[in-house]
Amino acid sequence: MISEETFNRISQKHGMYSSWAVWAPPTCKPKTGIGDLTIFQQKTIGNLLQPQVIMVGLNLSRFYPNEAFRNFHDPSAMAQDYKIRHAFKDTDYYGAYMTDIIKGVVEVDSKNIPKHLKANPNVLEQSLKIFRDELRDLGTASPLVLAFGRIAYQIIKDNLLPAEYGRLIRLTHYSHQISKEIYREKVLAEISEGLGCV
Repeated sequence: MISEETFNRISQKHGMYSSWAVWAPPTCKPKTGIGDLTIFQQKTIGNLLQPQVIMVGLNLSRFYPNEAFRNFHDPSAMAQDYKIRHAFKDTDYYGAYMTDIIKGVVEVDSKNIPKHLKANPNVLEQSLKIFRDELRDLGTASPLVLAFGRIAYQIIKDNLLPAEYGRLIRLTHYSHQISKEIYREKVLAEISEGLGCV
């Protein structure tokens, strides 16, 4: 749960690359409703949000200017964001804060990111600075960080101090060509193992 003041601050400062793990429910097909941002206009939205859990992707695959919280709510038919909704619905992780570790780089193929960072080290430095600013603005001490994919996980592990988060767990990326049902099973098992619950 967060205050309206915190919600608005996050929206204004970080909304172009962040979001929250809440979605409108699907209506008929699995991808329906995934791009519906009206859920963030509900007056009680703050009650659903959990800033003590942070889901972190690598970078934006598409940029939607002037649409706060569009990230991870991609209306494109090609997007796989619906798998995240299915994976975390009715779990303790629904409502988590969502962001990317690399800011300002729009790239569909994540394999190109390490090369880009090597050629532009200032991008990583600036991205980490913004990420730390997000943590401060959320006001959460020792959050659980769930990193989507190997590259995002490694960047966080290599560049953040363990004192800056509570626990870091690597998750299978939602772009993998598996069903939403299998994806849910995989990531919940990965979290359980990462928390030492297995």
